Amino acid sequence: MNNLTKGHLPAYRAVIAGHGSFAPGKLLTNDELSEMVDTTDEWITTRTGVKVRHITEDNESTAFLATEAAKRALAEAKLDGRELELIIVATITPEMVFPSTASFVQRALKAQKAWVFDLSAACSGFVYSLSIVQQFIESGRLNNALVIGAETLTKITDWTDRASCILFGDGAGAVVLKRSEDGRKGILYSTMHSDGNRWEALNCQAYGSRHPVSKPLDDPKKIYMQIKGREVYQQAIRRIVETVNDCLQVCELSIDDIKMLVSHQMNARIIESAAKRLKLPDEKVFININEYGNTSAASVPIAFDDCVRKGKIKRGDMIILVAFGAGLTWGANVVEF
Repeated sequence: MNNLTKGHLPAYRAVIAGHGSFAPGKLLTNDELSEMVDTTDEWITTRTGVKVRHITEDNESTAFLATEAAKRALAEAKLDGRELELIIVATITPEMVFPSTASFVQRALKAQKAWVFDLSAACSGFVYSLSIVQQFIESGRLNNALVIGAETLTKITDWTDRASCILFGDGAGAVVLKRSEDGRKGILYSTMHSDGNRWEALNCQAYGSRHPVSKPLDDPKKIYMQIKGREVYQQAIRRIVETVNDCLQVCELSIDDIKMLVSHQMNARIIESAAKRLKLPDEKVFININEYGNTSAASVPIAFDDCVRKGKIKRGDMIILVAFGAGLTWGANVVEF
């Protein structure tokens, strides 16, 4: 149960003090993609909502994107990297097998005071990470933390597979969280879930201990992301609706209290279908997949940063961040910004 249901507030809250995002400058439009696979701009837009995606150059790594987003979030929070106490990078496209991507971000930010790690929960990685930081700050263990979602998904995309290559892009988003004694603001509630029985719906199987680099693959395509579109579509809508309803019930909120639903940008049709079931009006659902594509763990923080900068939400607004991804994993954070 959450503290909200126990009749008292925690002594501290994790408040978003700064946010930022970064995407590579190279773009790939639907028309350009149609020259690579059998598709059209109309076909992609109708089914996914994607119009363009950002693509990393060979010298642009996940840690590079993460660091750039982090610098922008730190600048807004007026916090020097050397003051950071924790860095979490949510990613499924890490800098390398080890050390963690967060280690490289720490080095770049000169954040030697921080302890750091990566979190692998696919598209839900960012909301999972916020939940972790929430616990550390509410307990008084931390004064601040940096949470980043960063992905270079195009580096594991099969550009011959029309079902998947149309979806993905690269980018990073970050938030700085600070401890506050104002119990009415910050992350009010988090809920996280998973279902490993459905792992085959979304996966990238090589290379790991099951399919090590030392052995030939029975299917060369296992180095790329694989998606069962229909199952993902159905599960995503169901889990998003369930999770948002849980947030509303536990926090004793109504749809009218929510200024904006900031969802993982997996597919515009999924977001729209979930919003319709939740009876959320269009103006309370933020969608920017048309500009970025699906950026997995980077999706929610990029969308959040974009939403604020476009004036869709402001300080004091109640928002829900929600995500669904491989694992299967899903979760949400209720935040009074």
